[in-house]
Amino acid sequence: MAKPVAHSYGKAAVSVYRIEGDSLFACEARMIVRGEAFEPSYTEGDNSMVVATDSMKNFIHRMGLEYRGDTLEDFVALVGSRLLGRYDHIEGVQVDAKQVPFERVRGNVMRRRYDDYAVAELDLDRNGVVSARSGWEGLHLIKLAGSSFAGFVRDEYTTLPEAKDRPLFVHMNVHWTNADQARCAPCEDVRDLAVSTFCEIRSASIQELVHQIGVRVLEGFPEIATVDFYAENRLWDTATQGEGAAVYTDARPPFGVITLTLER
Repeated sequence: MAKPVAHSYGKAAVSVYRIEGDSLFACEARMIVRGEAFEPSYTEGDNSMVVATDSMKNFIHRMGLEYRGDTLEDFVALVGSRLLGRYDHIEGVQVDAKQVPFERVRGNVMRRRYDDYAVAELDLDRNGVVSARSGWEGLHLIKLAGSSFAGFVRDEYTTLPEAKDRPLFVHMNVHWTNADQARCAPCEDVRDLAVSTFCEIRSASIQELVHQIGVRVLEGFPEIATVDFYAENRLWDTATQGEGAAVYTDARPPFGVITLTLER
């Protein structure tokens, strides 16, 4: 006999654009709920305890109207705590949000950016916070020189030449946990430190690069308890070379992947 062992459902890609005066808070949110009360909807087609995902979308929009802050962490905390307060049969909820980045051009005119963005993730149950994480995703950083990769294992499978000085192009996500959710490290400041470290150090590998960034993040932000990285090597493929110059083209998959987690 088949027995459900885990289930959840929710609403994703909920866009929230709150305008108040000349300020804009913009994000895309996701809500996933869980609880034993929902099992009959799977096993018996009984929807009497199901909160429609369309209602979840409307709830998130209402919370966007009531929200008076400007951080993703505080917004997901408001959404999650209010939802548990409204529906007694929901045992737990995950709320994620990612920034929709705009930059001010002049006055009340803003320009949409299509690049990196802040994120916040929160899991709540009736006992409090299960897990929480902040981050910055979609960093695409190119360094034209000042990186190397040499001294690695060479055997019958090796075709990659050693590089004493090479361009480096990485796609990187940085996530971290705050020791106290009431005192979160500013996401933009963490991003800025990661970018400045990328600019300043000469790395022998992407492994060393992310380690140096992580060390500086923990040194610079006492609010952060752990920091982790996901990075892909997207160095362009060489198309042709001449004296003092080279032409590259977009890299083709597969891509090298590097991860690292650091804690105090």
